[in-house]
Amino acid sequence: MTPLPRKIIEQKDISIPEAKTILETVEDPTEFQRRTLDYLTKFAKVDPSHAEKLIAVLVKKHKLESKEAIQIVNCMPKSVEELRAILSVKGKVVIADELESIFQEIDKFRL
Repeated sequence: MTPLPRKIIEQKDISIPEAKTILETVEDPTEFQRRTLDYLTKFAKVDPSHAEKLIAVLVKKHKLESKEAIQIVNCMPKSVEELRAILSVKGKVVIADELESIFQEIDKFRL
């Protein structure tokens, strides 16, 4: 029996907690899917519903790009310095007050 070709229906950037939720719904997962779910379970640092809300807040209120917000949710930085390191990857400079404001927002969603 020939496997069916895979077709990309939709492409969307998602956080680790969101990916975990999706893989948990797969019936009879493959070995690759089981290993991926194990990884996602170990590294998810926030509840999936909180992840979506935090991403939305970071994008709307703090004018971050979606990919930056997702990276922040995936890492859940524990200090302003860690947050600065995440945001400075693209050479983006964020003032200290804004970093502190973003960090306080992250703390509201921490487990």
